[in-house]
Amino acid sequence: MSSALANGLAGAGGGIIAQIITYPLQTVNTRQQTERVTKKGRDSRGSALFQILQVVRSEGLLGLYSGLKPSLLGTTVSQGVYYYFYQVFKNKAEAIASANKKKGRGDGSVGAFSWLVVAALAGSLNVLLTNPIWILVTRMQTHTQAERKILEAKRQSLLKEASENLFTAASLEAKLAELDSSKPHPYGTLQAAREIYDESGVIGFWKGVIPALIMVSNPSIQFMIYESLSKQLRTKRAAKKKYVQNTTAWEVFVIGAFAKLGATVSTYPLLVVKSRLQAKQEIGGNISLRYSGTADAVIKMIRHEGFKSFYQGMRTKIVQSVFAASVLFMVKEELVKLYAVLANRSKVNV
Repeated sequence: MSSALANGLAGAGGGIIAQIITYPLQTVNTRQQTERVTKKGRDSRGSALFQILQVVRSEGLLGLYSGLKPSLLGTTVSQGVYYYFYQVFKNKAEAIASANKKKGRGDGSVGAFSWLVVAALAGSLNVLLTNPIWILVTRMQTHTQAERKILEAKRQSLLKEASENLFTAASLEAKLAELDSSKPHPYGTLQAAREIYDESGVIGFWKGVIPALIMVSNPSIQFMIYESLSKQLRTKRAAKKKYVQNTTAWEVFVIGAFAKLGATVSTYPLLVVKSRLQAKQEIGGNISLRYSGTADAVIKMIRHEGFKSFYQGMRTKIVQSVFAASVLFMVKEELVKLYAVLANRSKVNV
């Protein structure tokens, strides 16, 4: 098995474990990002605690895991694709650096900018191949929230009609009772896929791909920080002539946390825009809440909700993504080490 394939499988394994552990926070964060709140109407509705209680109360504990199946598939494919191509491009970058050293250029190590390019190339391929999966996940995570908005809009419409004496009080009470009895329920992957296809056709599965491609800078920044910090740690250990120069699982956890924190804070607004584009657009029939594309979403968010809307749920996202990335890096590195041990044993036995 090649090192690239081993890293791809290890990345997929680490991603699955991290996804399962932090998925409830991811569901809550997606709903926070897609919650429409006017400039004057901001309150505690976007807080993580409120969202968790709301989901559990209206949908049960399983509501926190809406879309988990396609999400696990997406994580497996995404992490596998990313780490495979990341290792391929990394090996190429290290070979180029080594060749340059022989020519008298550089010290043989890969620079920060090269790490950035390596991560960007792997990230771009990952986005183009897995965007359809993630739009399904977003739809399933926000379906109940969107349906609740539609029901509320219908309620307001009935009250308005009643105020205009279009029907009797008894008729209004009956209509409201009927509306209240129709509670929204999470729906499945096939239903979500059918809804996306009916709305926009095949191209609909690549909604939000532009901000997603720009967001390639997130893992690029993350891996640049991670590789740089890992390199510094190994260099310091080598200088002190310590016997163990490989980073431990705990050190990988901490380095991974710092790397993800820096990447998340710098690219979070793009994540919000992507989630808004991928969520169901028909919310309450209000055209100001529908986006035709990335530029339209940015303009309407600024006009109707202000710049703060680009940072809705960022605290939740920092907790979720930093912890998930730390677990992913730790598990992935341990799996790679296990593969190396097993590979050496097999060579010895041969």
